[in-house]
Amino acid sequence: MRVQITVVAIAVMLVGGKNPEALADLQPSTQDGASGIVTPEATIQIEGGYAKYGDYIGVSLGDSQTLEISQKIVKNIQIRFINDKGLPIKGRTQKDFIIGLLRLKPGQLFREDLLQADLQRLRRLESFNQVNVYSKEDGSSVNILYAIKERSFPSLILGGGNNDDVGLYGRVGYKDENVSGLNDKLDTVLQFSTKDVQFDGQFTSRYRSEEPNRLGYSVRGFRNRNTSGTFNEDIRLANGDKVREGRFGGSVALLRAFDEWDTSVALNYTRISLRDGEYNVVQVDRLGSPLSVSGTGIDDLFTVSFAVSRDQRDRRDNPTQGSILTFSTEQAIPIGLGNISSNRLRGDYIQYFPVSWIGNGKPTDNPEMLAINLQIGTTIGDFPPADAFNIGGIDSVRGYGYGKVASGRSYGLASVEYRFPIFQSIGGVVFTDFASDFGSSETVLGEPGVLRDKPGSGFGYGLGLRLNSPFGLIRGDLGISDQGEVRFEVTTGQRF
Repeated sequence: MRVQITVVAIAVMLVGGKNPEALADLQPSTQDGASGIVTPEATIQIEGGYAKYGDYIGVSLGDSQTLEISQKIVKNIQIRFINDKGLPIKGRTQKDFIIGLLRLKPGQLFREDLLQADLQRLRRLESFNQVNVYSKEDGSSVNILYAIKERSFPSLILGGGNNDDVGLYGRVGYKDENVSGLNDKLDTVLQFSTKDVQFDGQFTSRYRSEEPNRLGYSVRGFRNRNTSGTFNEDIRLANGDKVREGRFGGSVALLRAFDEWDTSVALNYTRISLRDGEYNVVQVDRLGSPLSVSGTGIDDLFTVSFAVSRDQRDRRDNPTQGSILTFSTEQAIPIGLGNISSNRLRGDYIQYFPVSWIGNGKPTDNPEMLAINLQIGTTIGDFPPADAFNIGGIDSVRGYGYGKVASGRSYGLASVEYRFPIFQSIGGVVFTDFASDFGSSETVLGEPGVLRDKPGSGFGYGLGLRLNSPFGLIRGDLGISDQGEVRFEVTTGQRF
């Protein structure tokens, strides 16, 4: 039995702040906005004359009260930003932007389904930590109040670690999910060591349903390097070094939503280079197998990609129920080194089922649920072996090292997690993962997976802990593979 421990250390310092300030009531807005979402059934509680809509409130109005309020006109919609104590503060998000997202407008008949849909739409914004909505009757009309707690953005991310390629490194990142108060996103990371400087930066201006003639867009640039998951240490270079894999490039994408479907079309460029420990370009491994399509150790990938997704989760961050379905295709254009022409197809489906097997139904940062992830993908045509589907690792089959299951032309992956609360901010996970390359490793240039005796399919299971900290969600998973390997790895964010 082999036991391996991998830890990624990350610290976060918040540089954003909130300035307490009493808010006056907003005037009614008549801006139009539309966005589709399937929502769970609303629950309502009477508090101080208001009906509150939320996930964990269970007192419902009677049929006569529901009928009475549904025949009233929406008079006023107010937006109120609050802090952790529920006190009014000045928010970063533009209120006109929020009002524009709502389907239920002043002057319309009050409809509970539209109110609940608007609530879930706002909860899916990554810049908000908590959203509740209240409705109050006022004679023949209804007033609506949204109470919103924003996330603490922008944030400065400080971290570091150690890896097989560059050794000790430091990392500085800057993240803002609410640029200009419009839910635009800026995410940058700079990693530095004595051997190299790497970066990854992306700005996204999301599509806004209230401005249907305006397309969203995203711009990204990156440069990174690491030991190769395809050409791992089982077969090294002639000089005994592990194969290093460097990538740099960028992309420009246009974003658009159609009802419940989000779409993107992008132009992408990536240069993939294979190198030794001194970062010199290499062409073959110790056995003489090619490392690139061009034969030079460097391949260029110019691609046009199209992706479509349907997001029905109740919220994007730490969802409690719902699903997300994504399909993508990426066509390589034969330009540059390697003259590569291929098409990469992928599908990804995630479903969250709320359950109450051991919990008491009380609010928690780690709600009890069953989560399922199914993935499938294939590449048609020639492609760089470094761009094979590498199966195994903390984000695929836990218990295996990265790329230790297979490096294939095609793959399928199934993961199941049972998540449950332990304390308010600590949760537990029981998981199992299975993946296969469907025998496609033999069709990859140079057969790197076959020569390195990768099994082609693998199974893993284990236990994990989830800690909701001021630095974000910290994940620790103890995985056991069907080969008897035991690995404990710590990183950030849920597996899916």
